[in-house]
Amino acid sequence: MKILVANLGSTSFKYRLFDLGDPAEPVLARGAIDRIGSPSSKVVVKTARGESETSKTVADHGDAVQICLDQLTDPEIGVLADPSEVSAIGFKAVHARNLTGVQIVDDEVLEAMEAFNDVAPAHNPPYVKAMRGLRERFPGLPLVAAFETGFHRTIPEASQRYGIPEEWATKLGVRKWGFHGASHRYISWRIAELMGRKDLKVVSCHLGGSSSLAAIRDGASIACSLGMSPQTGLPHNNRVGDFDVFALPVLLRETGKSLEEVLDVLANHSGLKGLCGANDLRDIETAAQAGDPRAKLALDYFVASIRHYLGAFLLELGGADAIVFTGGIGENSSLIREQTLRDLSWFGIELDPALNASGPVERRVSREGSRVQVWTVPANEELVVARQSQALLQSGRKSSD
Repeated sequence: MKILVANLGSTSFKYRLFDLGDPAEPVLARGAIDRIGSPSSKVVVKTARGESETSKTVADHGDAVQICLDQLTDPEIGVLADPSEVSAIGFKAVHARNLTGVQIVDDEVLEAMEAFNDVAPAHNPPYVKAMRGLRERFPGLPLVAAFETGFHRTIPEASQRYGIPEEWATKLGVRKWGFHGASHRYISWRIAELMGRKDLKVVSCHLGGSSSLAAIRDGASIACSLGMSPQTGLPHNNRVGDFDVFALPVLLRETGKSLEEVLDVLANHSGLKGLCGANDLRDIETAAQAGDPRAKLALDYFVASIRHYLGAFLLELGGADAIVFTGGIGENSSLIREQTLRDLSWFGIELDPALNASGPVERRVSREGSRVQVWTVPANEELVVARQSQALLQSGRKSSD
């Protein structure tokens, strides 16, 4: 079975084609199209038979998928004899009201996603628009939404709730949903392979433009730092993270901004960017090392937030067998790992300075005798979506957990 996994932006389309009929689960092709809707879009594809880069007009995501299928069947570099070999398009979908797991995309799914457009404003609107267009243009090609919230449905009910009226939680879906499910799910699979056992207590640290921690026991999520929306938990590159909702009346009154304007600032101009004016951690680290006090504050705040949730999750798990860092920051910033895990030897957590400083992306970075192993592991989120899409199609059902 061949599954096309799509990553959508409002004006972009990236994809990988997996062959899940092969035990090695190879990526047969990958490609990207930028600036969809502009006069000229960059179109890139790479397969085992060759690669190509061109520019052309791409009106919408339907055009982008058609170009993708043309690339995959191209006589020179294509890897398919016919577009019908693609069994489905899988999407790493983000959020929907009272809907999670893995779903065949239909009107009900799209309406549930639209209902939470304002909860996930950077993600849901472009996905809903693209999915509607693709359903019309390719009615015989199944679309599968693997929701980021699905991995966290094993979290105990008490840890999913806010202290709000019951009806708000059960009918309106106001609860701690948790996100980055594909990343944390992959970490749960991969660390079990690396350590040779499944009965593990793991804290997965997904640190990047958007960040979260998850507590995982025996492969199942029992806690996540993200809550109702992807704006919560740790500070993100330009999203606020944890924030007291009762500060809103003060901001509305003192700034003269509307609620929509304040929410825009919290969602797009806050987090690390709000603290220091920069939203790329590499730039922030460089500025902090040069003595910029705002950059140092942003770093210290980010690390303090990670340590806050790490401590809570170690307590929730009753200790840990492994702490795993993933995502662009988690994998690449030795400084963030060092600062996050400083002075934790009493807990059996000891970094190896040399291993932490450099090495292959996937590696153990803890000392040989550290009771808790520390790893950096790149998450293959697209493979997770491909496997989930395959499992749903093979089940013959419209949805699964």
